[in-house]
Amino acid sequence: MHPRGSKRRVISCLAAAALFAAGVSPATAADVETQRDLFKRVYETVERGDWSPVEDLSASERELLEKYVLWPDLRATWLRANLKTASHPDIESFLARYGTLQPARELRYRYALHLARGGDLDGFRAIYEQFYQGRGIARLDCLALQAEIDAGRHNRVPGRAIDLWLIGTSQVEECDLVFDYLADNNLLGAVEYRKRFELAIEAREFRLARWLGKSIDQAHIDTATTWLQAQSHPERFLARHNPASSSETYHQQLVYAAERLTYSDPVIANQLWGKLEQRYGFSEEQKLRTRRHIALWMARDNLPDGYRLLSALPTAAQDDEVLRWRARTSLRDSQWQRLLVDIDAMQVDERDSEEWRYWRAVALQRTGKTADARTRFELLGQERSYYGFLAADAIGAPYEFDAATLAADDAALAVLASKPGILRARELYLVGLDGRGRSEWDAAVRGLTADEKLQAAILADRWRWHSRAISVASGLGEYDDLSIRYPLPWQEQFESYSNDARIDPTWAYGVARSESLFMRDVRSSAGAIGLMQLMPKTGRLVAKKLSLPYSGLSTLTDPASNIRLGTSYLGQMTERFGGNPVLATAAYNAGPHRVDKWLPDQGTEDARVWIENIPFNETRNYVKRVFAAQTIFQWRMTGRTTRLSDKLEVVHSAQPTQKVAQR
Repeated sequence: MHPRGSKRRVISCLAAAALFAAGVSPATAADVETQRDLFKRVYETVERGDWSPVEDLSASERELLEKYVLWPDLRATWLRANLKTASHPDIESFLARYGTLQPARELRYRYALHLARGGDLDGFRAIYEQFYQGRGIARLDCLALQAEIDAGRHNRVPGRAIDLWLIGTSQVEECDLVFDYLADNNLLGAVEYRKRFELAIEAREFRLARWLGKSIDQAHIDTATTWLQAQSHPERFLARHNPASSSETYHQQLVYAAERLTYSDPVIANQLWGKLEQRYGFSEEQKLRTRRHIALWMARDNLPDGYRLLSALPTAAQDDEVLRWRARTSLRDSQWQRLLVDIDAMQVDERDSEEWRYWRAVALQRTGKTADARTRFELLGQERSYYGFLAADAIGAPYEFDAATLAADDAALAVLASKPGILRARELYLVGLDGRGRSEWDAAVRGLTADEKLQAAILADRWRWHSRAISVASGLGEYDDLSIRYPLPWQEQFESYSNDARIDPTWAYGVARSESLFMRDVRSSAGAIGLMQLMPKTGRLVAKKLSLPYSGLSTLTDPASNIRLGTSYLGQMTERFGGNPVLATAAYNAGPHRVDKWLPDQGTEDARVWIENIPFNETRNYVKRVFAAQTIFQWRMTGRTTRLSDKLEVVHSAQPTQKVAQR
């Protein structure tokens, strides 16, 4: 989906010419293609510290490669891999020539560490003072202080070192020698240990607190140990509470234990807290916070007393989160009049959100106020969104896609394509260094005007760099160019492998966009990788089931392989949950065992209501996002739409339990 091919050719030529602006010689488009191929040919070996593939190139190839905009990246990669053996003049010459580029900045940091660890403290200090002093990088700050100690400049150490000491988490190992210096010179007294102890308690780093307590007194050791007991065994801690303890600290530990227990068993937490609340002199804030916490989790876990406990909270505790879960519980209980009251109690911004505008209309419809409901459905149904589509479904109205193409400015595109930062970013992307490319792109775009950013979105789309195009367009509030915001990369693979998995390719597209914005290498905080964001273990198990070769990261970062494994896993989730796409989508995000726990105890539940009551914010929003995206992808791919409501199948209490690989 990349129109205007002639314009792309113009941009390609200009991008090649822009090498000159980046500090290298001009090149033709053919030269750039050759440079790119040469770079990819040698990079992996160079990354391992071996320069021989570069030396083995012919003279003309070597000359061409040295003119490439990514030559500094290649050279920096080799220098990083050979810090122990590379000559300091070579490194320093490189840093002097390319110091403003990202690969040089990365090399400089590693070089500074290398100098410090190798005992060249003067060399380290020169780099530190010029580039890193005052930036709050603890590792370098501690090495700089160690250099001061070794040089005998002790007067500059204590104040800065104490600042590094006073954090509530474990500090980097480079600070150990500095802290030893403080201790050996009696610069760490009871005051400093107590301050850090309190910070560690506040940060819930109880093992650190216990270690600190050993340098204070037995009472502090005991306090930290008690905190650890409250953390590790909250039910036992509450059940075996000590009425003889009446300190504020013990009150805090009881509150903490109650909160911890609530995550796993809110019913037991509620029972135990009910016995303790009146026996100890808890503050009103502690009572209120704990009751609120328990009530919310009772509601999230669909437990009978959830709504009663939420409603019983005093006005001061009736914040947005409480009111949202009151409304969701009323929705789950089909208490439509009560739902209207709950929505009315929300802050204006909250009740005017699409979510509660939709459910207000539903509640009005269910309570016989059909005319009012229809008016609200008509207005909301003009939105291109999950709730907009559901509202249109309620009255049988057509979907409003309102697609509009962003206006390209060819002259502006040409100028933009020639900017060194943009050019470097694109080349990094094209040689497979996607993460580095995104970093350089984001840095280059950050300083552009709004008009320039708009053209940048168009440019990224024409380069098939969809994550950057989507990101820039969304950042500008430009949501109507659906070819940019909902692109169709790797369409052949998505269609073929989805068919193999017996799922709709538009659904797979919705999942991929929601998971990764089509980035092949992006990693989630949990470790999931690329496109449809599979965990390595899941990828291996799915590959085994399909009798496919599996090489870990290299397999998951290959788009075709990732799409095949991801669509297959989505198909497995569909089979596991009896063909229900709602449950399969939720399981893809949160795991099938969690979804098992979220099923109704008996009977059936409207999928819309079930989605609204998913306990995890991330998964709840994810499911909505996937189905909205699927609807748009279907319209883009086929020109037709299937009603979103028709995709939201009824949720049953019992589902097939076929054992499959877990995500």
